[in-house]
Amino acid sequence: MTRRAVVRGVGHYLPDRIVPNSEFVESLDTSDEWIRSRSGIERRHFAAEGQTTSDLATRAARAALKDAGLQADDLDTIILATSTADLTFPSAATMVQAALGMQQGYAFDLQAVCAGFIFALANANALIVSGQAQRVLVIGAETFSRIMDWEDRTTCVLFGDGAGALVLEAQSGDGNNTDRGILAVDLHSDGRFKDLLFVDGGVSTGTSGYLRMQGKEVFRHAVEKLATTAETALATLGLSGKDVDWIVPHQANLRIIRATAQKMGVPMDHVVVTVQDHGNTSAASIPLALSISKERGQIKQGDLLLLEAIGGGLTWGSVVLRW
Repeated sequence: MTRRAVVRGVGHYLPDRIVPNSEFVESLDTSDEWIRSRSGIERRHFAAEGQTTSDLATRAARAALKDAGLQADDLDTIILATSTADLTFPSAATMVQAALGMQQGYAFDLQAVCAGFIFALANANALIVSGQAQRVLVIGAETFSRIMDWEDRTTCVLFGDGAGALVLEAQSGDGNNTDRGILAVDLHSDGRFKDLLFVDGGVSTGTSGYLRMQGKEVFRHAVEKLATTAETALATLGLSGKDVDWIVPHQANLRIIRATAQKMGVPMDHVVVTVQDHGNTSAASIPLALSISKERGQIKQGDLLLLEAIGGGLTWGSVVLRW
């Protein structure tokens, strides 16, 4: 028998404030058509004043625990993927731990920008497979609206706030690609490409800074690297794109999503798309999409899923799991 990290529950939370593309027209040289044609985004959610990343993460965590039929004390670990933690320290994950009333185990943040949830899943899988944890709550949560330059129309219209969460639980499998749970992981980073996507603030500057992006270069790297990491992860299982029931990609840009699916030979009716409603929610986008697609009845138990993301660093990777 093989120890697998299996999805027990999923949940999400979106702030109440919905911001349509039309809201940017008065302050920026832009239009609804310009934003849609370049990104596929129609609207996004912004956190309320005083609403923090840990607040959003806690809401998503509670929804995932409810879906799993578990309590906080049933968890061993919380991993929170975020680039917009409430404070420099302590971690936002420990704030979620306190808010949930979880007094045992441990919690920590993980920062890999938009690929953060993929990296967090990989870490959770390692903890479970190695026997160091039985149940891990994996969260992606962001408040990117706090790091936007509202005069830069090429970036500020693309991002939104939100949170999604999964509960992973150790279960036994037969050791083949028909098992439920995480089956393969492929992770990468290349720090040479830092200047393509970064925030120009931090401890070294004494400011929180703003997000800066070279959009055309990020697009070029994204399509190539996402398709390659996906094919690599599938190949370790003797599988290819034709075996995938659903691709659940990082929801950054509809053009990137379509180009990657085409490169892999996967039709768009087998790709979960939520970017039109949420914008780019960075590390939150994949768990958000998973939770919403489950609500829609798209993803069903036994489906083979390919999760893929790329973010600043550059960081990128993929996870293959059976729901």
